[in-house]
Amino acid sequence: MSKQVEPKPAPRTASREERRTQLIEATIRSIASHGLSDTTMATVAREAGLSQGIINLHFDSKEKLLLATLERVVDEYRALWESTMAVAPDEPAARLAALAQVDFHPSVCEPNKLAVWFAFWSESKARPTYRKLCAARDRGYDQQMRRLVHELVSTGGYTGVNPDLAARGLAALTEGLWLDMLVNPRTVSRREARRASQAYLAHLFPRHFSIEQERQAS
Repeated sequence: MSKQVEPKPAPRTASREERRTQLIEATIRSIASHGLSDTTMATVAREAGLSQGIINLHFDSKEKLLLATLERVVDEYRALWESTMAVAPDEPAARLAALAQVDFHPSVCEPNKLAVWFAFWSESKARPTYRKLCAARDRGYDQQMRRLVHELVSTGGYTGVNPDLAARGLAALTEGLWLDMLVNPRTVSRREARRASQAYLAHLFPRHFSIEQERQAS
């Protein structure tokens, strides 16, 4: 049995933003290890190598710390897809491909981040604040995805494709692949997830996508 490695004690001098980031990162690890309900100020303190008193200086309660953690993950995701779209080619298929691949970026598919997403999603029905933040994470991305699918269906002449169903199917496939990567990390890799997404797009839009594109990119 491998020996558990204790987190290194944190430096005593750090800016307020650095300390908040450190505590949020520790909270992410705690949620991944203990779940949302069993994450406490004590588990976060152990992960961060800090005293609970330091946590209380930056976050008045566990709930505020959890909300800050969810906000940080939501903001990171939004920044990633927005920056990807800012440099993507001005053509629907290329932009759709770039946007779809955001979901398999290393920072998104990092196991602890996936665990955090599913932990908050599972609580979102009972927690309006969580639900609002999770919806905010999805809204802009989903709008961009639907718009690009509509453009590709129209300009590509794919009269047999329902664009709303196609976009919804891609979102559902992605979330299912995230769950597979979280539950079966040894058998489902980011590369395999990307290939599955590419295969879905190739099935819908065979004149613009092929599975060979993903093989060449991998």
